[in-house]
Amino acid sequence: MLGASVAALLFMVQSVGAEALPTPVMSLRQALDYGLAHQPEIRRALLQVAAARKDAAVPRAAWLPQLGASAQVLYGTANNSTASYLNTPDIDVPRIGGRAGVPSGSFAPYPSTFAALTLDQQVFDFGRIAAQAALADALADVSQANADTLRFDIQLSIEEAYDGVLAARQVLQATNEALKRVAAHRDLAQAGARSGMRPPIELTRAEADVARIEVQRIRAESGLVSARAALAASIGTDVLEVDAAPLAYDEPKTPTLDAALRLAQERNPQVIAALSQVRAQKQATRAIGKELLPNLFLSATLSGRAGGAPITGVDAPYGDGWLPDVVNWHAAAVLTWNLFDATVLARRSAASVREQVALAGVEVQRRQALLLAQRAYLDLDAAQNVLAGLHTAVEAAHANQTQADVRFRAGLGTIIELTDAEAVLENAQLDLAIGQFSVARARARLGRAIGETLFGETSLKAKGP
Repeated sequence: MLGASVAALLFMVQSVGAEALPTPVMSLRQALDYGLAHQPEIRRALLQVAAARKDAAVPRAAWLPQLGASAQVLYGTANNSTASYLNTPDIDVPRIGGRAGVPSGSFAPYPSTFAALTLDQQVFDFGRIAAQAALADALADVSQANADTLRFDIQLSIEEAYDGVLAARQVLQATNEALKRVAAHRDLAQAGARSGMRPPIELTRAEADVARIEVQRIRAESGLVSARAALAASIGTDVLEVDAAPLAYDEPKTPTLDAALRLAQERNPQVIAALSQVRAQKQATRAIGKELLPNLFLSATLSGRAGGAPITGVDAPYGDGWLPDVVNWHAAAVLTWNLFDATVLARRSAASVREQVALAGVEVQRRQALLLAQRAYLDLDAAQNVLAGLHTAVEAAHANQTQADVRFRAGLGTIIELTDAEAVLENAQLDLAIGQFSVARARARLGRAIGETLFGETSLKAKGP
């Protein structure tokens, strides 16, 4: 994880202001660690994974006993009943007793009281709860796969921003070196013009070159500031700018094209996410079908009741129905079976079609992964081949500039020759910086396509909120 020194530096910069301390410098390893720990999108994805894992525990809780209680006081008519009560979903109440039927109802109200405590225990569900739990686990895996996809995307953006800072610094360095050279040439031209050894036009041309390179230097400095700001934004810090330390790791070995295409089909994060979606949809179809299976549970209730309605030949209960002093209890094994439910069958049929849609989505993602891997591989191969030529071009431009400088100092060459040599060297150095950035970016994109990170990590692990 991110080193304590870097974290402390970031905290100090945020506390006292960016102008009070130099721009913090991070290695690529530190930038990736900090980004994965502080990017708001990553934090949200991790919380979504944690929530999905918690949801997966909900179906399994059905195996635990359920305890329900109810206490009721009811005032109303009591035709054909000695005690009245309301049915509640948490209480299992068997029907006990009643008064004799009457030819017509009465609107006279009587009190009734009722209190009960019920314990239900799932005994056997024929695989329904297991199917629901498997579905919840599959949905949690989908959330994890989506988080991994987001992590790869953010890592790619961090790597590209990091390489952008290195390229911008290299451009600025090349511009500063060019500015030093043209300033020295201007001084020589100025001395030669004063002594009459060189025509004034050479001084004018040298001053124009200095002004041109100075403009380029200002633009290069602005580009470096923008690149640092982009790096700071990509890792999710409030610091305005973060600088990139020079790379200090061995470049990963580039796989062959065949290996890259195979890895893209197997490990591309979007392919993995699509496969997890297929598994979740299969579990959803299975769980819906399990709703048609029987359910066996045990029920036990202890209750007290009393009704105030008078019964011929029977004394009124104590409290005239206002106290539930008539005690009952029961223990039962209950088997329920939803033998036919057209709604469940229709839902299962729809889920089966969605399963086919998810399977088709996997094929789409695999083709896209193949295309991305192939493009990234070809871009990397081309960039690496070009890079060798760019190094050669810089060496040749250095030799050319050195010869032009010697000729100019000896009075054999003109400022035009020297300016052309300077322009060739400057352009070669800038092309080299762009070429190195292209190689780094292509390598990062190839890693994203084949599901491999720079440091060999594979997935995020969700932490509890």
